[in-house]
Amino acid sequence: MDGENAYANITRSPSKELDNANWESHKNYIDLQYVINGKEQIGVADIATATVTKPYDAAKDVANYRAEGKYYTAEPGIFFLFFPQDAHRPNIKVAGYDVVKKMVIKIKTAR
Repeated sequence: MDGENAYANITRSPSKELDNANWESHKNYIDLQYVINGKEQIGVADIATATVTKPYDAAKDVANYRAEGKYYTAEPGIFFLFFPQDAHRPNIKVAGYDVVKKMVIKIKTAR
């Protein structure tokens, strides 16, 4: 991958209880998220309906929110694409899946 325009991270980490998973969004990169092994829940909400809890940090390319959204099960065979207007809440524990192997591809937004 081109380190500036697109890059990938592969992680193997514990899922989080719902109360410990944060809503987030990014301005400079689109997230393509794909669970390689395991299952997790991911919440999705429009940032226009969300309340900022931590303002945008340009160095980390992230803002955090409180939001009401729709939840989906992420598992092998399904990918999620999050644009700057999408608040998302990844890494939520699904019963029976304590550790999830996941790939996140960051794709630079066109401006």
